[in-house]
Amino acid sequence: MTRKPIVVGYDGSQTSRSALSWAVTSAQQRGLDVMAVHVLTVPSAIMPGYGAISEPDPETFKRFAEQVLREAATFAAETAPDVDFTTRLITGYPATGLLSTLEDADRVVLGSRGLGTFAELLLGSVSLEVCSRAPCPVVVIRPGIEASPDGPENGRVVVGVDGSPSSEHALGVAIEEASLRGVGLTAVQAWSHAFFELPGKGAPVPESVLVDTFEGEEMLWLSEELAGWREKYPDVDLRQVVRHGSPAGVLSAVSAGAELLVVGSRGRGGFRTLLLGSVSHAVLHHAHCPVMVVRPAPD
Repeated sequence: MTRKPIVVGYDGSQTSRSALSWAVTSAQQRGLDVMAVHVLTVPSAIMPGYGAISEPDPETFKRFAEQVLREAATFAAETAPDVDFTTRLITGYPATGLLSTLEDADRVVLGSRGLGTFAELLLGSVSLEVCSRAPCPVVVIRPGIEASPDGPENGRVVVGVDGSPSSEHALGVAIEEASLRGVGLTAVQAWSHAFFELPGKGAPVPESVLVDTFEGEEMLWLSEELAGWREKYPDVDLRQVVRHGSPAGVLSAVSAGAELLVVGSRGRGGFRTLLLGSVSHAVLHHAHCPVMVVRPAPD
């Protein structure tokens, strides 16, 4: 492959099939290649029955893995025959194996739950390791997004913006994605203020103060953030959404019906813990569309 490929973690599970389908479609849109990677971990012992332990046969596991990758190649050939598709079988620890293939990757696409080595990809340490160390954007596909509810941002790309270098990079990736897909981009700013979070703060804040003072200022700031991007991508319909609330909650709600939600791995304020803290877990669990995590651009 002479171009940067889209790497997809594939183990034959339903979510990995969804990830493969997403990767192939994205490759068609971007004119890129796809490489399906299966990381094979052979257990040290097998317990087929209560109290029975046997030595595993590495060749049996290898044949199964090769069959899984052949199925992936067949799917890709039938779905997108114009996409250059290759497979790679690696033996080792899932996160380490995947990361070893990403140095020259355009992005990596993963299903949130899988079989065998990918079973804990979203909820365990593997996902955190891939997201925190991958040198390229990481796209996570979770079950059920095919039946996600409709929303105001149907068919659009959504991106979280907070003014940090990480979100600025995510914004650039998101608007390029929207341009290639031929869809609009919705930039979301979730804001909070200490006064509104205090328990027993007294009388409700007048709507005019909430909207005109706080949301008006945030909307003006967001408009200034997007000004340069509007000039660079005049073909993309840019929409602004400003809401009071937690970043994860706001982003998850706005993602209903969207094609993709793009977030920076680190940010300011509410987005600071987006990758490693509770916010990232909430977005990955509750967003109604695929989620792309973008690390800061190298200096």
